[in-house]
Amino acid sequence: MKRDMHPDYHPVVYRDRATGEQFLTRSTETSRDSVEWEDGNTYPLVVVDISAYSHPFWTGKSTLLDTAGNVEKFRRRYGDRARPPRR
Repeated sequence: MKRDMHPDYHPVVYRDRATGEQFLTRSTETSRDSVEWEDGNTYPLVVVDISAYSHPFWTGKSTLLDTAGNVEKFRRRYGDRARPPRR
């Protein structure tokens, strides 16, 4: 493998802007901000707008669409016509 070809891959702390939750992972992303982590080391801090801590799908606060209403609208418009037989 060639040297100095790939970016530096190092530990980074990500903070969710909405909830304030943080997690430590590895990334090539850098930041001017830093934070002291639970282990006593200082890591670059990257603030993100949304993560699994605040995303509606992962928090269980997502809303479902009314698909039954769409089916009823289709049936009112086209009726319960049977498909023509295949030949």
